[in-house]
Amino acid sequence: MRRITNPAGERNKDPILDVLRRVLSKTEPNLRLLEISSGVGLHAAYFAKEFPNITFQPSEYDTTLFGSIDAYRQDVKNVEPPIFIDISKPCTDWQNEANINHASGANRFDYMLNINMLHISPIACAHGLFDNASQLLKRGGLLITYGPYAVDGTLTPESNVRFNESLQQRNPEWGIRDTKELSKLAQSKGITLQEMIELPANNKCLIWKKDANHA
Repeated sequence: MRRITNPAGERNKDPILDVLRRVLSKTEPNLRLLEISSGVGLHAAYFAKEFPNITFQPSEYDTTLFGSIDAYRQDVKNVEPPIFIDISKPCTDWQNEANINHASGANRFDYMLNINMLHISPIACAHGLFDNASQLLKRGGLLITYGPYAVDGTLTPESNVRFNESLQQRNPEWGIRDTKELSKLAQSKGITLQEMIELPANNKCLIWKKDANHA
């Protein structure tokens, strides 16, 4: 097991944590959070220390990163072993050690977290994120996403425009997503954008909430 460094994660972990301190409970016991696309594992381990009442479940599509995730979580009791999740697939098709593959009440999460995935993955992953969040979150549960976003068809500043061009040159299915389009996806699954928070380096944290009356 060896920790893989994540310079961008080191820079954004504290701004994201400041948002989590506002929106996650620090007092309600036995809460559960599912992180989608955990990367090297830095964020889950760092955030879990701040929320001992929340059990963090990291997940990753790239299983070669599991060793790094385990290395980061080694001394953090409330972070579970990483599991494989392909977020573009329905959760009913998932096969993983934690048996997170159905929407039974006992298996639902209070929170889901997704950092820097939507712009470096096909749009199918955005569809899957909201579709699966609607199945796996408890009623009133929160989905927190972080990264660069366009807003109502406008992408700023110029550095994000150039970044988006470079992404699409690397893979035509990648690209910075628009909050308006994401909101349409979310609303079709009973999830509503509650808040958009500006963070450093032209990134945003979006707070999404599953409707209380959505099964």
